[in-house]
Amino acid sequence: MEPYIGQIMMFAGNFEPQGWASCDGRLLPIAHHTALFSILGTTYGGDGQRTFALPDLRGRLPMHAGQGGGLSHRNLGDAGGAEMVTLGSHQLPAHGHHAVLTGSVVRAQEGADVEVVGVAPGKASPVGINVHNSGGSQPVSVVPPFLCVNFIIALVGLYPSRS
Repeated sequence: MEPYIGQIMMFAGNFEPQGWASCDGRLLPIAHHTALFSILGTTYGGDGQRTFALPDLRGRLPMHAGQGGGLSHRNLGDAGGAEMVTLGSHQLPAHGHHAVLTGSVVRAQEGADVEVVGVAPGKASPVGINVHNSGGSQPVSVVPPFLCVNFIIALVGLYPSRS
């Protein structure tokens, strides 16, 4: 079956079949690929006068354009996301640390690192308690398990008709 010009498919080979190109963001001359340019335009780059770009799916997951229920709107050609993120305190669930002083003994809930700064003589309450920060603020990966394959785009084939 002949593909539509501009059709993208996954390909497990390590080469570009005849009539196809890797979705690697390369610039192509409009003069040699007028049909494909009429479909893609400059959605993925290029100057629109002499060149246009293929989609660049290297290291990226494809996503359908539009807006699903409860999701952000995405335009054709949008790119985004990050492989690693560092969470800040504003992204953590609201919580507190509780320490109870009985005489001169401090008990902390949930293993908090607590230090009594001072206890007032003859009193059961501390002058001050420090709850120490913990964690290393290291970025964490948000990349799901994956398997790399090549994405290729048809340079030749049937011109898709609009329905």
